[in-house]
Amino acid sequence: MKVKVSSFAGTDAADIELNDEVFGLDPRADILHRVVTWQLEKRRGTARGTRERADVARSGKKLGRQKGGGVARHGDRRAPVFIGGGKAHGARVRDFNPGLNKKVRALGLKMALSSHVKAGSLIVLDGFEVQKTKELKGHFANLNVGKRTLVIDGETVESFRAGYNLPGVDLLPAVGANVYDIIRADTLVLTRAAVEKLEARFNG
Repeated sequence: MKVKVSSFAGTDAADIELNDEVFGLDPRADILHRVVTWQLEKRRGTARGTRERADVARSGKKLGRQKGGGVARHGDRRAPVFIGGGKAHGARVRDFNPGLNKKVRALGLKMALSSHVKAGSLIVLDGFEVQKTKELKGHFANLNVGKRTLVIDGETVESFRAGYNLPGVDLLPAVGANVYDIIRADTLVLTRAAVEKLEARFNG
């Protein structure tokens, strides 16, 4: 499919041909849900497990005789009541890194990109060269971007420093494009370099 290419300079650029296998798919909610769930689970940190009674390195010898000592009848010093003993009902290590098939992850990213094409919220730029924040804000106003805008370029560009102070505007290199950030954006802005790298990523 052909998409009009915009320019910050206001000049008309030649249209770009988007690969239908990357930008022309019908989004499926179940695939997007699986990929987003996997992505958010991967972000979660794993808590360090505490050492319980069976994990403490201490002698298992009985402290004293069973009766007649005048104290409680303890078995060994691994008990939680002793200093240095095992933790009672301590935190357990839980795995928050589920696996997901690479084909499903790739399909989810294609569907996320295609969802913006179908919604008409995809903007393709000829390039991204802006030095002033005020200038960039004016360009985005002319492009009628949404409240949350995601810009994906071929590489991380130094000129995007102008967008650091703009609320709701984020920049990612093409290698960092992911489903969660794409679908939560109201407007997706791609440069020509980003389109080339994304298509090469799936065809390579």
